[in-house]
Amino acid sequence: MKLGVAILAAGKGTRMRSALPKVLHPLAGRPLLRHVLDAADALGAARICTVYGHGGEQVPMAFADADCAWAEQAERLGTGHAVQQALPALDGMERVLVLYGDVPLIEAETLNRLIADSAHTDLGLLTMTLSDPTGYGRIVRDASGKVERIVEHKDATEEERRITEVNTGIIVADRARLADWLSRVSNDNVQREYYLTDVIGLATSEGVHVVTAEPEAPEEVAGVNDRAQLAELERYHQRRVAECLMRGGTTLVDPARIDVRGILECERDVFLDVNLVCEGRVRIDADVRIGPNCILKDCEIGHGSEVLANSIIEGAKVGAGARIGPFARLRPGADVGRGCHIGNFVEIKKSKVADGSKINHLSYIGDADIGSGVNVGAGTITCNYDGANKHRTVIGDGAFIGSNAALVAPVEIGAGATIGAGSVVNRAAPPEQLTLARAPQKSIRGWRRPVKEPKT
Repeated sequence: MKLGVAILAAGKGTRMRSALPKVLHPLAGRPLLRHVLDAADALGAARICTVYGHGGEQVPMAFADADCAWAEQAERLGTGHAVQQALPALDGMERVLVLYGDVPLIEAETLNRLIADSAHTDLGLLTMTLSDPTGYGRIVRDASGKVERIVEHKDATEEERRITEVNTGIIVADRARLADWLSRVSNDNVQREYYLTDVIGLATSEGVHVVTAEPEAPEEVAGVNDRAQLAELERYHQRRVAECLMRGGTTLVDPARIDVRGILECERDVFLDVNLVCEGRVRIDADVRIGPNCILKDCEIGHGSEVLANSIIEGAKVGAGARIGPFARLRPGADVGRGCHIGNFVEIKKSKVADGSKINHLSYIGDADIGSGVNVGAGTITCNYDGANKHRTVIGDGAFIGSNAALVAPVEIGAGATIGAGSVVNRAAPPEQLTLARAPQKSIRGWRRPVKEPKT
């Protein structure tokens, strides 16, 4: 079966009160529409067409990498009209699934069930049973339980309003039949719009058996109309991620205080303290402990390492048994070896720190290659930028860099060398020797500190 997917994403999103098109607002660090595109991809759809409108080319441009056709709905004349804009791009498809760009958490498993259950008929409909269906279109069935039609809340009788099964708007249909039904949908209503829901009545009037399926949770089919609803879905999604992590053997001190904005992979016995934010792709090996208030982005943390409170690790790799932080920052290109200690207020960028080296306090290491067993004293800086170009610092195995040293790149510190505290080193320091580069200390007799004149 060739499945085509039409994603309706042309709405303005007035209640978001934003210049940004609604489907570009982020949930879990990704635009709403990206979640829907990923669900369509997971189905193995032969073709996807997204209907855009509000925001013009802003939406297609945001998804330039998506394997997706685009159709503009220049006039917003209803959901039925929107699907019609997508149908030409889905020519040759046997069935068409209709999804919505502002319904981000629909599960591929739910959609696959709907598609499979309705495979023997021309129309399948995803419905939902709610304890409070106020505002939703009701699914009206006949005495035998077959779907007859959908009635909108405002048009429903008192008896119909007591129906708790509601329409989600998600349908799958034979493409040719869907095109025919849409061509006959009328806009004879208050909004003067062509509603996709009218297809249900047309189909049943022709004797088509409409098969229904329901999602596991109402949040799967919940739409985002304002920022409050967006926040509710964000928390639902994060709770679902947290539960998955815990079932996989990860300890979360508080499942309500973690935000995963991408992909987080944890091996067994990982411990995650509160207020962790993960972005991009993060991999954490077994027996790692992450302290409170940390940010991890596109990084790898090796087995048995510990990241202490308030540390930021981005685009970096941390070897096994390392200790990072508190208040440390590893920037893109940082590669920290096994058993290293990167301590308080240390920043590392585009540098390799080999096994067992320690940079414990108040240092900036940029564009450097540091050997194994090196000790870098507090306040050390690699002066890597001359105002136009970046230069590298090379420090050999076992070197000892005294506190408050400035290493002016390009420069090389030999293996086993010692750099005296307070030195400014701009030439090669030979191995196994003490290098000092500082002015001699002077004491001036008779000098007096300036004193302010007393106020009159």
